[in-house]
Amino acid sequence: MNLFDKNNRFNIANLITFGNIAAGLIAIHFIVHGDFFTAIVLAWIAGALDIADGKVARKYHLSTEFGIQVDSYADFISFVVMPSFLLYYAITQESGQIEALLLGLVFIGYIISGLRRLIEFNIKVEVGEAAKYFTGVPTPLGAILLWILYLLFSYDIIGSSYVIGLLTMGIAWSLNSQLKIPHP
Repeated sequence: MNLFDKNNRFNIANLITFGNIAAGLIAIHFIVHGDFFTAIVLAWIAGALDIADGKVARKYHLSTEFGIQVDSYADFISFVVMPSFLLYYAITQESGQIEALLLGLVFIGYIISGLRRLIEFNIKVEVGEAAKYFTGVPTPLGAILLWILYLLFSYDIIGSSYVIGLLTMGIAWSLNSQLKIPHP
């Protein structure tokens, strides 16, 4: 098996992306079990793998439609679902049922916004090309913003889960906005 064959579904770039998916899924396991620190470490590993897969794909000319799709699935798990779970579980640990339900609806909305953003991106992207600007906040940046909210809540800078929910709705809106974000 040639790890540098563009037509190999398990080439080196895609294996890195699969590692991103694994890190996101394992992080969700730790979140559900209350180990937020390990989940955050895994989230940063997923982020590093997300950067690496694109660089490797471009350097070794491994960009394919399959790779683009797998990368979006990885982004969905690691940068939409996983940080949503982290923030939701963190802010609802001592919530009542109504508060948890309302915040759950906010995070479902965030997840749908993230999914829509990734689908729109895939429809517009060309294989092997990177635009100068993203239209709307990219999902990895959205994840970073959710992690910042997690820190603000954890350090009691923002003590209200409802305020965190409102800020999350703002980030969800920004994912599909017309904001121009420079591509790194």
